Amino acid sequence: MRIPYQQVNTFTRDPFGGNPAGVCFLKEWIPDRLMQAIAAENDLAETAFLVADGGDYDLRWFTPTIEMDLCGHATLAPAFLLFTELGYRGDTIRFHTMSGPLGASRRGDLTELDFPAWSATPCEIPPVLERGLGRKPRVVLKNRDYIAVFDDESEVASISPKLSALAELDCLGIIATAPGKDSDYVLRFFAPRAGVDEDPVTGSAQSSLIPYWASRLGKAELVSRQLSKRRGEIHGRALGERVGIGGRSVVYSRGEIEVPDA
Repeated sequence: MRIPYQQVNTFTRDPFGGNPAGVCFLKEWIPDRLMQAIAAENDLAETAFLVADGGDYDLRWFTPTIEMDLCGHATLAPAFLLFTELGYRGDTIRFHTMSGPLGASRRGDLTELDFPAWSATPCEIPPVLERGLGRKPRVVLKNRDYIAVFDDESEVASISPKLSALAELDCLGIIATAPGKDSDYVLRFFAPRAGVDEDPVTGSAQSSLIPYWASRLGKAELVSRQLSKRRGEIHGRALGERVGIGGRSVVYSRGEIEVPDA
């Protein structure tokens, strides 16, 4: 069985930057074990699998080890392909996912995702979190992820994580964030329990960070930068119970993969 396959580098214009996502448009669903095997073989943070559903798309995401409940960059990637290469004529794409309906629309030269806004609750600093990050955050909040807030961009940039310690935490990921020098804020994202030691650029983290930083900075439109090795730029909008997550993308490769018949 041959499946069309593209790799799109998201939240960047750099063909060697941003967060790479694999994209597989399927005629019908294949077994979960096969999608998981493809994602493991691709060895990217996420591979997206889509099946057309009328004018909408059903969308699922897999890391090399698990299926994800929400993923930003692997939603941005298929949306970008649909708008730029696959002839989608509407202004807004609707995806059906484990996290409910998600949207993607054109906004100038950005593709903007319509994602849920997540609140986060302040909590005590877990000792294992401080040990895993190698430094004490100013504030820690919790929802799906732990959010460690620091005072300065340099603190986030200099983190050398102890991933075995971070993997002990009862969360999907650990977000380190601080005010930015030439952006509103910066971040890094670690998810060793999901098979992703450090994610290059994390769209889903913006569901938490856009509301937090919009409230803290008193502004509804923000620009953030992810300080991974590959770097990335995210344009955010606080929209009440939703957030807009905008980014640019570039196609790195096009082709097909060959796997056993389902």
